[in-house]
Amino acid sequence: MSHKYVKFISDEHLLNCIQNLHKSYLRAKENLSKKSLYANKVDTIKLTFDARFNNISEGDLIESEILRQIDKSINNSIGTFHEQILGGIKGFQVGKFSGFDIKADDNTLFADIKNKHNTMNSSSAEALFQKLSSYANSYKTAKCYWVQILAKGSFNEPWAGEINGKEYSHTRVFRISGDQFYAMLSGQNDALFQLYKALPKAINDYLSSIEPEKRSEENSALGEITAETEKTRRTILDQITFENYRYYLGFDKL
Repeated sequence: MSHKYVKFISDEHLLNCIQNLHKSYLRAKENLSKKSLYANKVDTIKLTFDARFNNISEGDLIESEILRQIDKSINNSIGTFHEQILGGIKGFQVGKFSGFDIKADDNTLFADIKNKHNTMNSSSAEALFQKLSSYANSYKTAKCYWVQILAKGSFNEPWAGEINGKEYSHTRVFRISGDQFYAMLSGQNDALFQLYKALPKAINDYLSSIEPEKRSEENSALGEITAETEKTRRTILDQITFENYRYYLGFDKL
């Protein structure tokens, strides 16, 4: 088994995980049409300030707005990437819609992975604690973890406290930071750091292995808008404003 990138999973597994994430990026770009960009209305007044105050061209500004919307849809895929990486460590597996994200093959560990520490409201936190407790109660030797890949500290500690006005605690329910969870599953203290350092080379190797036309599919939104400006002779911002707010008083004059 080759370990050119990291020591705790195979090169093939890492490249497969990168490929899966790349497909998610491509799907997010392909799905962002003009219609989906406009779904929640574009704040072109704010974009006007952004363009002038930040000295950004209208084309670059809209491209960054499109990337911002793509970023919202890709966040879940980043969490899935970590699940797949960790599921490639010997002795562990991905949940695959089973109610948990990662578990030990011998049922001594169950985990729910969140990419960031602040992605849950109190109701979600309460539901997660109850779910982890149920696994701990069903499997008497299991330790159950709320994993925060991007946490505000490095920790592995019992998860106890008040949630929605109720006191929660369990002797085998924990919260743990991403670095500590990677270290625990891999047996290597610097496992998450290894991944961080290896990603640029691994991504480059993956991109070099695929056909150039498959590396980056352009989203259709900006192309659709630009095509309209060629016919209407409006600026990009004026075109977006007209298409979003032409029913507003006076905006039909754009």
